[in-house]
Amino acid sequence: MIPVYQPFLFGREKEYVNECLDTTWISSRGSFISRFEEAFAKYVGSLHATTVCNGTVALHLAMAALGLKAGDEVIVPSLTYIATVNTVLQTGASVVYADSLANGWNIDPEDVRKKITPKTKAVMAVHLYGLPCDMDALTAICKEHNLLLIEDCAEAFGTLYKGRHVGTFGDAGTFSFFGNKTITTGEGGMVVMRDPAMHERAAHLKNQGVSKTREYWHDALAYNYRMTNIQAAIGLAQIEQAEGIIAKKRQLATWYREGLAGLPISIQPELDDCFHTYWMCSALTETTEHRNGVRAALKVAGIETRPLFPPAHTMPHCASDIDLPIAVKLSACGMNLPSYPALTQEQVTQICAVIRTYFTNQTKA
Repeated sequence: MIPVYQPFLFGREKEYVNECLDTTWISSRGSFISRFEEAFAKYVGSLHATTVCNGTVALHLAMAALGLKAGDEVIVPSLTYIATVNTVLQTGASVVYADSLANGWNIDPEDVRKKITPKTKAVMAVHLYGLPCDMDALTAICKEHNLLLIEDCAEAFGTLYKGRHVGTFGDAGTFSFFGNKTITTGEGGMVVMRDPAMHERAAHLKNQGVSKTREYWHDALAYNYRMTNIQAAIGLAQIEQAEGIIAKKRQLATWYREGLAGLPISIQPELDDCFHTYWMCSALTETTEHRNGVRAALKVAGIETRPLFPPAHTMPHCASDIDLPIAVKLSACGMNLPSYPALTQEQVTQICAVIRTYFTNQTKA
């Protein structure tokens, strides 16, 4: 069996976790929390970062700190993981869906512009599968209309736009460290905020709104979104290996492109001025029938895949009859191929051979 993903845990993870166990600092206090936050902030080029217990609450915390509330509208790409949408709804704000770009698959800035109303408060940029959005266009739109810009970087650790790390363009950037992410803490996430005051507010809200000057005194309606010291220990060991992990994932994408050359299937492109980290090596076929056929052939061969996210506007609890043809087409014809760093060139060759055989049989039929 070749899984679609597995974590790469070949650094100092065990050493650091054992240090937590030996010192008994296993909960949400301990030296690894600050060490991981500092290392992460330095890596992405932010002045500060605050850990949280997963990537979903990272989004919710960022929006809570920024003050999103009922009556506000947030423009969000429909082609995204459902947490992007759920967390907007959890603030009380309304979701306005935007379509995707056919080239690159990320949110279409021109469709964002069309969806702005007097109630629009923020735009959500989701860097899908490790490819950055058009941040020049999105930042210009938000500046022009005085809107907040929130970056969902759950899938984009290490991703750069014009040499700058994603998550640092907007008012807030959020990251996920789930077990299948580029770097992982098992579960976990991170929030970076542009405004130091907003960073302090986020750190306050994630910690039950506890007072800095009075014991067991809570001065705000807040949350328990804290990361554990054990998770942070794993995260620190992971970030020490980040460059190597990202290099391996980019190599996988190159092997896939070479192995699938000449077939009616393409890997998500790396656009100009972008550094794609290929969290998932994602492929697009011309038809849903071909997508399903490729996945079925790979499954028979013991190779796991997964489809692209269903458009959020088609989900029962947040359904909309809006027409977003590109997002729907991408979702219907796209898939994620095995993308974990330890995958070998021989295994990628095997995967590509199965796909090539499928299309050869289709031509004969």
